[in-house]
Amino acid sequence: MRRWHHDDPVRDGEPIASQPEIDAGTANDSMSPAQPAASLPSSASVPPLPPLAPTRSAARARLAAVRPAAYARTRNALNGAVTGLSPYLTHGLLTLPEVLAEVTSRQPLDVQHKLVYELGWRAFFRHVWQHRGDGIFQSLHEGPLPDSAYARALPEDIRQGRTGVPVIDRAVATLYATGTLHNHARMWLASYVVHLRKVHWRAGADWLYAHLLDGDLASNHLSWQWVAGTGSSKPYLFNAGNVARFAPPDWHSSGTVVDTDYAALDDWARTASAIATPARGLDRVPVRSPESAGEDEGHAGSEPILLDRPSACDERMRPDAAAVAGRDVWLIHPWSLGDPPSDLPADVLLIGVHEREFHQRWPWSERRWQFVDTRMAELTSVRWWGEAETLQRALVEARSVQGWADPHLSPGMRSVGAWRPAPELFPAVDRRCDSFSQWWKRAVRGVGDAAELLRPPEDPPC
Repeated sequence: MRRWHHDDPVRDGEPIASQPEIDAGTANDSMSPAQPAASLPSSASVPPLPPLAPTRSAARARLAAVRPAAYARTRNALNGAVTGLSPYLTHGLLTLPEVLAEVTSRQPLDVQHKLVYELGWRAFFRHVWQHRGDGIFQSLHEGPLPDSAYARALPEDIRQGRTGVPVIDRAVATLYATGTLHNHARMWLASYVVHLRKVHWRAGADWLYAHLLDGDLASNHLSWQWVAGTGSSKPYLFNAGNVARFAPPDWHSSGTVVDTDYAALDDWARTASAIATPARGLDRVPVRSPESAGEDEGHAGSEPILLDRPSACDERMRPDAAAVAGRDVWLIHPWSLGDPPSDLPADVLLIGVHEREFHQRWPWSERRWQFVDTRMAELTSVRWWGEAETLQRALVEARSVQGWADPHLSPGMRSVGAWRPAPELFPAVDRRCDSFSQWWKRAVRGVGDAAELLRPPEDPPC
């Protein structure tokens, strides 16, 4: 998605957030249906990614495996040389400056290289979130149809991956089985949901976010808006020919609703009626507590249950004011799972925190909870789960409270202690930019070699 921009390393998901890798200049995959699948890279030419484990060593292994030239050449293909870094970037095990520093230590890159460009999309989505706040959860402007033309619930056949359209059903199965999804597949899925089934982008975005290991609210939801046409100048569309070019045979969808030309798809996107649906709607998968998560599990292809707290949540995770009284505290949250700074006091108390209100609004799959909690447990044995107000009260008597800032944290939590700004790769663009191209021109103005982005900003002259 234009930047689902995501697979990219940068995107959520790998890819819908990351945007697939489609040239940012077009909202349609304007490849002819006649283009053959022979453009897929051979399996021998793209080595498998190192395992996706919630550790710094695993993150570094994936980073070491990044090959910029192969990435730029094959990233649009489902078996292309994508980076697989997105879960690590979302959860703070890697940072954008760290990624670029490692890659450019091995070879120079122009700032316009596709890898750097995709890193920019992640930063741009954060820029939009900073300026618009919760406005990113509403349509930024009207799309091809009024918001009222779209259903607010995701149909059951889409949730269960039983639409009869192979590209959609394979995407859903991959999402549920792995918690990851190539950016291009995210774009196809979102386009089908919004433009052919006439489901509001927000319903699709909330659903996908809940199941992704790399779910980032800005990247995910703004990518859906890019596809929907509410965050871009026109809807993103795809057809069976595009799938055949970039996906393996079991994803090919000839003879289905997407086997048509782009003119017909564009007309459909601007028509209020949806395609015939094979099943009735389903409002939402239940959100469970960990104790009840095993109840009523369906068949192997059913949607995984979503949880609003860690599976290991018990009395030991209750905030304890006495434990922090008079202590220096470093807070570790789900988006700051990297190693703590080296300049902290030797006796600093590391505390992992989960805000109850956030996860009640944005529940996660058990797979994501395990990823986050495994890494958090590696960093500290003290982990708290509770309402933001309870967490704040428990920290009042601490000598100092610090942590890495992140927009996923509630305003209440951000008012506690001194949050350090997270490392940024691109210079701040103070003026709100509503398009990536506007932001990109300002962010890289005067930069030629990408490594220049790693230099500390110069002090202004006296």
